[in-house]
Amino acid sequence: MTKAIGLLSGGLDSTLAVQLMLDQGIEVTALNFITPFCTCTKKGCKHDAVHVAKKFGIKIKVIAAGEDYIRIIKNPKHGYGKNMNPCIDCRIFMLKKAKMYMEETNASFIFTGEVLGQRPMSQRLNTMKLIEKETGLEGLILRPLSAQFLEPTIPEKEGLVNREKLPGIRGRSRKPQMKLAQTFSIKDYPCPAGGCRLTDPQFARRIKESFEHNEFSLNDMLLLKYGRHFRLPDGKKVVVGRNKEENSAIRNLAKENDLLFEVIGHPSPTALLRNNKQENSIKTAASLCAGCSDGKNEEYLSVKVWSKRGQDRIIQCSPMENQQMKTFMVR
Repeated sequence: MTKAIGLLSGGLDSTLAVQLMLDQGIEVTALNFITPFCTCTKKGCKHDAVHVAKKFGIKIKVIAAGEDYIRIIKNPKHGYGKNMNPCIDCRIFMLKKAKMYMEETNASFIFTGEVLGQRPMSQRLNTMKLIEKETGLEGLILRPLSAQFLEPTIPEKEGLVNREKLPGIRGRSRKPQMKLAQTFSIKDYPCPAGGCRLTDPQFARRIKESFEHNEFSLNDMLLLKYGRHFRLPDGKKVVVGRNKEENSAIRNLAKENDLLFEVIGHPSPTALLRNNKQENSIKTAASLCAGCSDGKNEEYLSVKVWSKRGQDRIIQCSPMENQQMKTFMVR
């Protein structure tokens, strides 16, 4: 039986691609990438992909993109899209990993849910050819949803895949995919397109500002997803949670050298001061936390300060006013 590796995000396009390959008797193993920048369902892209793989009864390998991926985001060879999205370099990164896995498992080719013309940077014909060349996968990446608009691949030429049974979809409309999903009785896909935070202007500004302050660890990138971000005069960062879920995430992402803050006696956010033991910055962070709490109209508040090392103290401070907060806010 012919083996193939399918890039599976769990969204509609990649789900349809898997279905098309299974219908041709291909033995599919799914490959799912998780990054700090995915914007899928609340449970995450991994959950969606695993759910699809389980439904189809296929194997799945999940790869967490780490520090090597962030280095590409920081300095992409092929540049950014409209914001901080290096779509071409991102695709090359994933397909190089997929190629290694293809060779390890003796699979014959790789397939994806890409649609010609759907994404302006990475899904143009000339870009697709560039990506194939740089990954060493020329002729070995099948894009079944757009097959009729693309040159035949090696698996098609060798008869491993029947090209005549593949559709011809192109452009940004999702209607053809939704219609195809109906024919396969696929109804519970989580989202038609998925997404990436790097294309969001506000998040792009956050990540750019973080890079400018040499904050580019995986932990730093994960922290960007939560709370309101402030930059103090000494260059250190304060992150203030906006709800219970964000407060919990911020506490979990705190490092040993970080300090955490919460107001005593009032509903309060959790605030994090990253890697700073300067007294002036600690007092400013406490005032920020107090200014975001339900006690912000009080003259003085008591703020608990602690770290994962077990240090604990109480600071008395005045809540910071909104106008001053705006001067520190990362926008």
